[in-house]
Amino acid sequence: MAEYTEKIPQHRHCVSCGKAFVGEGKFCSEECQRTSGDEVKSKLRKYLILEVILVGVVVVALWLGWK
Repeated sequence: MAEYTEKIPQHRHCVSCGKAFVGEGKFCSEECQRTSGDEVKSKLRKYLILEVILVGVVVVALWLGWK
């Protein structure tokens, strides 16, 4: 029974879409690599906006607490 088992070639999975591919790198295509970069930039932008808002809230809270 074991002799009928299908062998799967060595492969990797794309970091962006999860598709299996044979080759080097983390991405299956240039499009996935671009998309992943855009997602990272978007997450970084959201994080920085959140940080600015948080600092603003802390500054206002301290300013109101001292009055």
